[in-house]
Amino acid sequence: MAEFVGAIDQGTTSTRFIIFTRLGKLLTSYQLEHEQIYPKPGWVEHNPTEIWEKTQLVIQKALDFASIDANQLAAVGITNQRETTVVWDKRTGKPYYNAIVWQDTRTDKICKSLGGDVGPDRFREITGLPLATYFAGPKLMWLLENIEGLRQDANAGHALFGTIDSWLIWNLTGEHIIDVTNASRTLLMNLADLSWDLDLLHEMHIPAQMLPKIRPSSDPHFYGMTKRDGPFGTGIPICGDLGDQQAALYGQNCFSPGEAKNTYGTGCFMLMNTGEKMVPSNSGLLTTLGYQIGKEKPIYALEGSIAITGALVQWLRDNLGIIQESPEIEVLARTVEDNGDVYFVPAFSGLFAPYWRSDARGAIVGLTRYANKGHIARAALEATAYQTREVLEAMNKDSGVTLKTLKVDGGMVVNELLMQFQADVLQVPVVRPKVNETTALGAAYAAGLAVGFWKNQEDLRKNWQIEKRWEPAMGKQQSEKLYQQWLKAVTRTFNWIE
Repeated sequence: MAEFVGAIDQGTTSTRFIIFTRLGKLLTSYQLEHEQIYPKPGWVEHNPTEIWEKTQLVIQKALDFASIDANQLAAVGITNQRETTVVWDKRTGKPYYNAIVWQDTRTDKICKSLGGDVGPDRFREITGLPLATYFAGPKLMWLLENIEGLRQDANAGHALFGTIDSWLIWNLTGEHIIDVTNASRTLLMNLADLSWDLDLLHEMHIPAQMLPKIRPSSDPHFYGMTKRDGPFGTGIPICGDLGDQQAALYGQNCFSPGEAKNTYGTGCFMLMNTGEKMVPSNSGLLTTLGYQIGKEKPIYALEGSIAITGALVQWLRDNLGIIQESPEIEVLARTVEDNGDVYFVPAFSGLFAPYWRSDARGAIVGLTRYANKGHIARAALEATAYQTREVLEAMNKDSGVTLKTLKVDGGMVVNELLMQFQADVLQVPVVRPKVNETTALGAAYAAGLAVGFWKNQEDLRKNWQIEKRWEPAMGKQQSEKLYQQWLKAVTRTFNWIE
């Protein structure tokens, strides 16, 4: 009897397989990191073959640790790092090149060329997105222009494109699929009719036969059944698929317009449900797909994307060595009472929302002889909170809705110093749910709904419970003073790249 639902959570730095119960509780999880490849400044790559190998291994290990058989899984959902771009040969299954990661900035010239006299908003009305290095379409253009033999194979119908979800679904089932949320991050999909836009494909010189079929995020017709020679060893329906931030929106039960969540991972991503209405942004946000359940109408969202948050802690650990393990950042930051007037703007890959400045680079400002590594650690944590406030202010302006409470999830929400400072900077309560793995949970929910494991969204709402709530403890005047200093620091990062 199928008692559980599984979720593959393929993130920027690691891959996990998580098994959930009917109550939405985590039964077991297994996680493995994969290599981060930096061939040149601003270039970020992953090995797709390594990701597939690690995916198979985490599935097998999680099933072993839970002491359950794959047949006890009703369905499997997938959630993934979005925009990261893979091309592979459907005859051999081998990638033509490493996956180009969402953080990668090599397509800056391509984006500027596509914008022409109009600029970065040239395709925004169609796609909801600005022309930026973040998105998959320009990355695919770069691959077609630079990888020998790829364009010829693409024209002949041999080369396939996908984001990481497509790569995993193809390896698991043999089907070439992408869901609406991931498709909405390519700069190639028409946001209104949820189809590949032929004019955009023509502009970017992308052969249409490379692209996967676009399907709902929760699909009762299934994307495919897992191959018996794969990691499950039996036929399990793959029928849920959402980009990681949309999966977190769904896992956090943000089903009503105006509900929002913020995920703190490698980057930081705030999404607000805008219902069946596409809300154009005049404040530097993205209009994107929130989710689509079966034949229901698509639900849209506003998104504020921040490139570097948790990755800044990793940078302090791996590049500077001022901490040995990521959780030590909170201990180090608590050795000082405040930031000592030090501000850290982590524009390592330029600035995303609300600025979209690819010419920016990271900066630590306000340094004096008084500053020590505790102040730098605190400034690194505070950077996440300040960037979140910038996004929230833009979201309030675009949506006309003033957020009353912020639901949070992701690896950094265990950092209580950060969560309290986040409430202080925003001047609104911050709420952490009992099940923190909301990204994987959202993918599991999408898959479970498709097979009737959960009947409807009311079943899912019953599973959501608060673990902790942080109320603002800092005065509004002090909060505003700190924030204004942050905004000054951000301007120091502009125009670094000519």
